[in-house]
Amino acid sequence: MSTAETNKKSAQKDEAAAADLAGGNLDKIREILFGVQIRESDKKFARLEERLMKESSDLREEIKKRFDALEVYVKKEIESLTSRLKTEQEERAEADKDSLRQLKEFVKATEKKLSQIDDQAAKNHRDLREQILNQSKAMTDEIRQKTEQISALLERRAQELRTEKADRTALASLFTEMAVRLNDEFRLPEK
Repeated sequence: MSTAETNKKSAQKDEAAAADLAGGNLDKIREILFGVQIRESDKKFARLEERLMKESSDLREEIKKRFDALEVYVKKEIESLTSRLKTEQEERAEADKDSLRQLKEFVKATEKKLSQIDDQAAKNHRDLREQILNQSKAMTDEIRQKTEQISALLERRAQELRTEKADRTALASLFTEMAVRLNDEFRLPEK
């Protein structure tokens, strides 16, 4: 080992010892210089932490109170809305019942009116049939009378023709007599 190496090792040991000494001293120096400030800072942090805890606790209580108040308000609103909804539902049910009652009355009135119309139509139908029957009877009687009148008239005319017309045998005798006279074969019967 050379002296340079020995010196180098010795220097390293000295530096390490100085660092240990300086580290312990450094803490003491820091304690002397900043100890009061660090303790005050610790006290301030402790008070700040305590105040934050208290304010956090107060804030929790305030939030809890507000949530409780909000819950009470929401419950009241829900009860109010439920009550209004129930009232509206009852009113609608009543209105539905009223509408149903009116509809039933309308249906009843319509059925009654239809029944009256049916009765009137049946009466009119009967009256019309009766009028047609009466007119038919009247026309039948009139046709029968006209037929009887025409038959009587034909009978009279036929009777008149019979009485006024020449008989076939009389005509035949007349024509025979004319033929005989034309032929000069006619002789008068002698008396």
